[in-house]
Amino acid sequence: MGDKMGTLGVGLIGTGFMGKIHALAWRSARAVLGADLPEARLELLCDTPKDKARAMAGQFGFARATADWHALVTDPRVDVVSITTPNNLHREMTLAALAAGKHVWCEKPMALTLAEAEEMEATARAAGRVTLVGYNYIKNPAFDLARRLIEAGRIGRVVHIRGWVDEDYQADPDLPWTWRARIADAGLGALGDLGCHLVSMVTGLGGPIESVIADTQVIHESRPLPDGSGRGQVENEDTATAILRFASGAHGSISTSRSAWGRKNRLDWEVHGTKGMITFAQERMNELQLYVNEGPKAEQGFRTILTGPDHPPFGQFVPAPGHQLGFGDLKVIEAGELLRAIRDGRAAYPSFTDALGFERVIHAIAESARGDGRRMKLPIG
Repeated sequence: MGDKMGTLGVGLIGTGFMGKIHALAWRSARAVLGADLPEARLELLCDTPKDKARAMAGQFGFARATADWHALVTDPRVDVVSITTPNNLHREMTLAALAAGKHVWCEKPMALTLAEAEEMEATARAAGRVTLVGYNYIKNPAFDLARRLIEAGRIGRVVHIRGWVDEDYQADPDLPWTWRARIADAGLGALGDLGCHLVSMVTGLGGPIESVIADTQVIHESRPLPDGSGRGQVENEDTATAILRFASGAHGSISTSRSAWGRKNRLDWEVHGTKGMITFAQERMNELQLYVNEGPKAEQGFRTILTGPDHPPFGQFVPAPGHQLGFGDLKVIEAGELLRAIRDGRAAYPSFTDALGFERVIHAIAESARGDGRRMKLPIG
């Protein structure tokens, strides 16, 4: 695996927004995070048609291009495969890459169904390859600080966690129908696209979720077809809301919507403890709010913690606080995690096993909603 210089050949499937972010992350990881990381060699890029693949390979800095993803995952010069395609292609591409002995970085959600995600996770464990799923929000230094504050007992025992993740990309009823509206192409709706990110965060803050009670809603039941021939049915949820019970005994709630006018990336959460609380808003991703019940009541209040070099790996991007990390920087941290895990022969986080736990939660939420809000238990451990 890799060449004698210790580099790892990268194969990228897909050149949309997320494909571009992966390419930038692979190019930047070693430069930003340190020369002790293996070098990522941008070896092969796949898209269709072939002319587009060639053009994007030149733009992204890949040595070669192909329109055949099967050729990419079996190429002997490729050691790790980035999968940034629509959801319905994740399973087939992942299984082929693992069968060819490749490490895999796959965007979320892992698959359309829970059974497919379980198959992918089992195959990865049997193959012994390093896997990573694209939950970049949990790579934020502010999120890591929140976890450390909780583990240190700064807000006491965690008793309640609330979270919201809202966007408005499906708020307009006149937007044309797309593959995101069909279960066979997208799987779940707001839960698979947005809610799983929130689950990754509240799980990281509060530990495993023991059970859920939930409901979902389709706001716009049909949309105009792009060719003007009529309307297409929307098969998956626009909103979802769940009451959570954590294995620790803490309770909580989460809500997600892809049809919330005015919300661009509202990924917010609150962790309530017996001594204080922590709050976070993704649209202000370089800040953390901390309240601790200490000192005179008249002097108590929320304190804004602005992330900086004291919150690793912020300082490896920029040496001064207040200069802000962004979405793409969190992807660089992800790429560094995968490279470091391959180098050290350990699991990356979140691996397919970790991400399967997140996806079990969103599918339990969907199942609870189908069952008129009955409580759904989740496996722990």
